[in-house]
Amino acid sequence: MSTVADSPADLYLPGLQEPGLQAAPDAAGTDRLDHLRWALSDVWVLTWRTLARIVTTPEQLLNVTVLPLIFVLLFSYVLEGGVVLPGHGNYRDYLIAGIFAVNMGGTAQGAAIGLAVDLSTGLIDRFRSLPMSRAALIVGRTLADLITTLVGATVTVLTGLAVGWRIHAGWADVLLALVLALLFGYSAAWAGACIGILARGPESAQAVGLTVIVPLSLTSNAFISSNSLPPVLRAVANWNPVSVLAAACRRLLGNPDPAAIHSWPMQHPGLASALWSLALLAVLAPLTVWLYTHRTGR
Repeated sequence: MSTVADSPADLYLPGLQEPGLQAAPDAAGTDRLDHLRWALSDVWVLTWRTLARIVTTPEQLLNVTVLPLIFVLLFSYVLEGGVVLPGHGNYRDYLIAGIFAVNMGGTAQGAAIGLAVDLSTGLIDRFRSLPMSRAALIVGRTLADLITTLVGATVTVLTGLAVGWRIHAGWADVLLALVLALLFGYSAAWAGACIGILARGPESAQAVGLTVIVPLSLTSNAFISSNSLPPVLRAVANWNPVSVLAAACRRLLGNPDPAAIHSWPMQHPGLASALWSLALLAVLAPLTVWLYTHRTGR
């Protein structure tokens, strides 16, 4: 089945010229730059398209604004007395980084549902008729969901400050914590995009996404110390990417875990979080693009 070119520059990429013609080296380099420019333009347009829809349907933000607010208030005031940290550390200082990590993992849910909606409504077929990059839709979707998740992270931080949580670190450490969080959130968005392509519809994408996100959040150290878990779950929690990001943020923001956990990810959470995110991106990004091309190319 024939497909349209990814962008106007594709018509001149090496290998697509008329038989017997070869592009000069300088022309080939220029064509690659043009191709990249068109691809970035496609990504920007599709990212803005997703964000612009929030203006007409602002209830889309309820998931990333109300839930973090409820989590912080619920655990800070209702469940704080029932959670005892080793060494009797400050629970609110411990909690906020955990909720922050859970929020970043939740980026997967928005990407999964959004992409499933686009596929089920036939919008993708309209995009396929345009001279645009095939990967632009997925990249634009994941970037838009990452930006939306930042709104929830902001709500978490502001609510945490209101209930007494404080940052005890310099701006360099705060910036590094944000970079690690964004990297993990973006890798989670690609996981969600993969789910959205494989799902049969938005409802299926939501169900599968919750099936992945909820166990990851509950088998982590986001809300309680992993030392209080049974040995098997403790090992799972210590290597859980949500736990690793939460531990990295706690350490960088000056809210360390009061428990002494002797496992490599908990001893080097910043490096472990970066490795987790990069590994997920290295696997999920090409896999998602391949699945998307395979499904929409039928």
